[in-house]
Amino acid sequence: MSVACNRLSINGELVELDCLRYTPAGVARMALKIRHASTQLEAGIARQVQCDIPALALGAAAQQANNLQLGQRVKAEGFLAQRSLRITQLVLHIDNIKLE
Repeated sequence: MSVACNRLSINGELVELDCLRYTPAGVARMALKIRHASTQLEAGIARQVQCDIPALALGAAAQQANNLQLGQRVKAEGFLAQRSLRITQLVLHIDNIKLE
């Protein structure tokens, strides 16, 4: 399997933050939601954009997220994947998250 480009970097406000949990294998896991709002150029016209992004942090990224609080502005980096084999909703899998 080749590695293709699937990287996302986004900033926004933490609007949901679950408690830190552990997988059966003992890996730290935290689900969260980031609200992004900005102005983007589309076809040469300024457009107001807002979206809520479901995200999941595992391992060290979950430990980073565990130190954050609702309402804080963050920058998250990671890759997109569908929620599960049956649920095709996209989820940001965070490998780095920090305060803005």
